[in-house]
Amino acid sequence: MNFEDFIREESAPVDTPVEEDASEIDVQKAVVEALAADKAEIEEEVKSLREKENFLSEENTRLAAEVARLKEELERALESQKKIDEFLSKEVENDGRDKVALLDRSFELPDRFEGETRDHVIEILREAKITAEKDGRLRRAQILEAVLLENDPVGILAEKRAALEKLFADNQYILNGEVINRLDKLTIQHKCGENYLLPAEIVKRLY
Repeated sequence: MNFEDFIREESAPVDTPVEEDASEIDVQKAVVEALAADKAEIEEEVKSLREKENFLSEENTRLAAEVARLKEELERALESQKKIDEFLSKEVENDGRDKVALLDRSFELPDRFEGETRDHVIEILREAKITAEKDGRLRRAQILEAVLLENDPVGILAEKRAALEKLFADNQYILNGEVINRLDKLTIQHKCGENYLLPAEIVKRLY
């Protein structure tokens, strides 16, 4: 080998496996880091979905309980309203005269329910007693008080008045279609001519 050949051999490029191995390690490291980041992101999404699932499950349980509660309230309200309708529409069957009346009255005006005349008369006497006391009519007040002490009302008049007032109160004292239909079924007048009566006027006119 001459000198020139020796120089060319020494100057030839030498393989660098160390550098190639380092580059491959860097690539693998980057891949591992990317996979780790993806894994962390997936775990975070899974955690979020599980939290949403738990929330929706709890919300579904709460709503189911609320629906059950409202259903029970509706059933109780319907049952209560049914009893009110039956009570308001019930009329006594008699011979046209009230057997428990404080005072008798014309046969042409029969009681619509037991004790109607009696209850009205007692309420009138009670109001008259209060008026007599305010006006200083002592003897009249004493007589009225004596009568009231010996004559208790039947109480149905007050109960029917309260039931009708509850009907209006449950509907915010508005004569809506439902209320009017029920008043019609109960044959309770709710108009004067072409004008609708106020709930208070209906109660006052009837009871």
